Amino acid sequence: MPFSGITLPILLARLLILMVALSVHEFAHAWMAVQLGDPTPRRDGRLTLNPRAHLDVLGSLMFLIAGFGWAKPVRWNPWNIRIDQRWGRLLVAASGPLSNLLLAALTAWGLQITGIIPLPRSGGIWVILPSPALLIREFIFLNVVLCFFNLLPITPLDGFEVATGLLPPSLAYHFRRLAPYGPFILLLLIILPVNLLGLILGPPVTATLRLLLG
Repeated sequence: MPFSGITLPILLARLLILMVALSVHEFAHAWMAVQLGDPTPRRDGRLTLNPRAHLDVLGSLMFLIAGFGWAKPVRWNPWNIRIDQRWGRLLVAASGPLSNLLLAALTAWGLQITGIIPLPRSGGIWVILPSPALLIREFIFLNVVLCFFNLLPITPLDGFEVATGLLPPSLAYHFRRLAPYGPFILLLLIILPVNLLGLILGPPVTATLRLLLG
């Protein structure tokens, strides 16, 4: 999204969403690793929903401006888990994006169950502060975007470990050799004048929003 199209209410809305969405995302990674037997995230103080334990300055700025970003990665040791490392890596990696999808789904379903329709408000204090309608809309939308963005099979995103876990071991071995090139590929996707990220993420994000919101 271009910076010129971002208003103060949207920035404030994204700041609030950032604190919740990324904290839950990283907490989910930590929780899953601990459940599988690794105490490292607990020792590092990551088994918490406190945003101060999870937020990364640059990743937070990207989230506010571009609609996606990242937090501090959760350290964990796959040698400590009680199940096969292949499936352990997959579960820990997938737990983050799925937690964002769950947040979006629970919010959307809550609106449907209660019958509440968040109406937009304009003027007055809503010129500065995000309205309830804006908060709810951005919360659902950005959590869905965060889910699918992180599922891209590119390092350092969660989708790389998810894809590696789903591939047959012989293919996974060769796929892992592409890991060093991941950050460069991701950077190209972001800076290229063609909106490749939008083309890639648009269909699943749109389909999910239609499913959740009807």
